[in-house]
Amino acid sequence: MSAAGPAAGPGPGPLAGLRVVDCATVIAGPGCARYLADFGADVVKVEHPDGETTRSLGWRDPTDGETLWWKLVNRNKRCVALDLKRADDRAVMLRLCDGADVLVENFRPGTLERLGLAPDVLLARNPKLVIVRVTGFGQDGPYAGRPGFATLAEAMSGFAAINGEPGGPPLLPPIALTDEVTALAGAFAALVAVRSGVGQVVDVNLLESLFQLMGPLVSAWHLLGYEQPRLGSGLPYSVPRGTYRTADGRWVAISTSTDSVAARVMALIGAGDDERFRTFEGRVAHRDELDELVAAWVGARPLEDVVAAFEEAHAAIAPVLTMSEIAADPHFVARGSVVELDGVPMQGLIARLSATPGALRWAGRPVGADTAAVKAELGLDAEPPAPPAL
Repeated sequence: MSAAGPAAGPGPGPLAGLRVVDCATVIAGPGCARYLADFGADVVKVEHPDGETTRSLGWRDPTDGETLWWKLVNRNKRCVALDLKRADDRAVMLRLCDGADVLVENFRPGTLERLGLAPDVLLARNPKLVIVRVTGFGQDGPYAGRPGFATLAEAMSGFAAINGEPGGPPLLPPIALTDEVTALAGAFAALVAVRSGVGQVVDVNLLESLFQLMGPLVSAWHLLGYEQPRLGSGLPYSVPRGTYRTADGRWVAISTSTDSVAARVMALIGAGDDERFRTFEGRVAHRDELDELVAAWVGARPLEDVVAAFEEAHAAIAPVLTMSEIAADPHFVARGSVVELDGVPMQGLIARLSATPGALRWAGRPVGADTAAVKAELGLDAEPPAPPAL
């Protein structure tokens, strides 16, 4: 595990000089701003003085009681506490947006407008501002007003319908998959808009972000009438592909997504001469028989022998790792994939740039930690003046 640098001011990176205001909550919107912050953008996190929702979500750091979600998703950001229902705090928000390149928000459609922070107001003051609006279903359409929960997107995007065991119920992902995908989509779209040089609204939503991951299933339905069934870990066009239990109770994942790899696996398990398994079409047509052969071959050997045999055959295999196993895995360790930031182990940067790398500088900070400093930069008093005595 590698250690990241200590907290400091806005740091270097390929996005140094990009100013971002993040008033989004939970994971998708703040995650978008996090990726920009990781690569050098100066991100000011605006949250209610009572604290953003993510401060109460999930596991807590035993050292200070702050949640691990907060520290991960809001790392590298400066934290400002503002109540946007108050006129004086809205004035601060407007001043922040006046000097920003990007605003990230995830209110329900219409909320920003009701607060007096509508895109036309912000763009009239700052014509170059890119306003990234992250919602559940987009800014328009019959579902626009629905709550933006990832679970709804996972149900309605086609994902849950194909996820699960044959004959079993549709399953939702056991991680914040849709939020994380939308965060990446939002960061990508924000940079595309900034690169255009034109101030504008970027409409990013959970439903369509996950829908993008459905690949050609959309085309297959419209052109062929094909609906993918639930196949467990299987793929409809590549067999064998899935997870298999070894003799010592461990699990491996196997893929045969090219004919050459499939041929080597067939030879390895003693089915190299079986005409049924010579082509993709044949293997798909005899999915159950082939899966049984692979499961029996793997199940008769311990994990170490299974992995060694597949690697010797230049076939695709990997052990199924838990988090405890990832912590000790030599590849993760050698790559420094887990870093320690302010005493909290977490994922490192999502990509490595050889000439202009990103940097992890601090984990998510306390409520309002940077309010005074940011107000000073705006030429404002740290505290509003006291009301006159009656």
